Amino acid sequence: MSISCARTERNALASARQTRGCGILLQQSALATAAGSCSLGQAAGPEDSHCSSARKGIIGWKLVLLVFTILPANQTCAHEMRPGYLEISETQPGEFDVLWKVPARGDTERLSLNVRFADDVEISGVPVSTFVGAAHVQQMRIRRDGGLTGSTITIEGLDSTYTDVLVRLQRLDGSEITHRFTPDQPNYVVEANPGPGQVAWTYFVLGVEHILFGIDHLLFVFALLLIVNDWWKLVKTITAFTIAHSITLVLATLGYVNVPGPPVEAIIALSIVFVAAEIIRGQQGKPGLTARWPWVVAFTFGLLHGLGFAGALAEVGLPQTSIPVALLTFNLGVEAGQLLFVAAMLAVFLVARGVFSQLRTEFPSWAISVPAYAIGGIAVFWMVERVVGFWPGT
Repeated sequence: MSISCARTERNALASARQTRGCGILLQQSALATAAGSCSLGQAAGPEDSHCSSARKGIIGWKLVLLVFTILPANQTCAHEMRPGYLEISETQPGEFDVLWKVPARGDTERLSLNVRFADDVEISGVPVSTFVGAAHVQQMRIRRDGGLTGSTITIEGLDSTYTDVLVRLQRLDGSEITHRFTPDQPNYVVEANPGPGQVAWTYFVLGVEHILFGIDHLLFVFALLLIVNDWWKLVKTITAFTIAHSITLVLATLGYVNVPGPPVEAIIALSIVFVAAEIIRGQQGKPGLTARWPWVVAFTFGLLHGLGFAGALAEVGLPQTSIPVALLTFNLGVEAGQLLFVAAMLAVFLVARGVFSQLRTEFPSWAISVPAYAIGGIAVFWMVERVVGFWPGT
């Protein structure tokens, strides 16, 4: 049974809008409750301290509740962020084997994407379809006199999704074409000779997109930013994380390391829980391992995150004639996306501190403790979900 992505998105967006409305009410309710029991005009005292803690706790847990409310709505289209993959291999002049892989959920639902070739392309026999892991795989054989050069390939339904599709065409002469379909450009006219740097640019963009849409990786980096308050330590921490996940990305992609994906994803979620707990521990005046040696923690968990990157890259594969270029540029894309995120978060921190400085007030502690609870709550949800996913039929 196929999923109508447009319908799924409309339902998710409607649910998200409802949730956002509820979230505003929850936050207003939390503030009203705190204001009702605590007078802001009173002099500071033990009761005020208690009320301040209670107020921060209420807001923090309301935010965590809001996060848990939003997550189920977003899960309906979570599988869309994984790219589709189309491989076309020329076996004889004018004859091609086609492998078409679409993101799926379970053994019955797949994303509503279909490949459509030009009218002069003949499909030989009946396509064979099956569900493999988290994908729906279809194999077929096509034929076109003179090859596919100048022929148009269309991914139907792509304009109603958030995902991309990577196509790789391998010719008998050993040449390869790599192209990326997007929702804005679901059509592609096969080129005679690919331009220089096409593979490099395609995999660079895939790397950037993977890290920017990989919320679990970004939450880990964000937590490190909340813990490390020294510029030099931050540079060493981000560098250690980069080196670590680059090592395991290369080793896993080239086949030197083989670790099952589900346990890796569960441990990645656990790593986020760990750093979220470290933030809270630091707020309580008990700096933990991450505060003392942030680069050690970043390097250790970075090895696991690299395996996660490798799993995403394995879904689309590497061009056999350009493996070093594709691997290098994908990794550079991951780093570029990571640096963009770090720069954006630092800019937000600096602006926030500037605002509080203009208001002549201290940077509130809840500005760090609330995100810590939210990050930890999301990560716990992911960890439980991924561990439960170990068992068949869940």
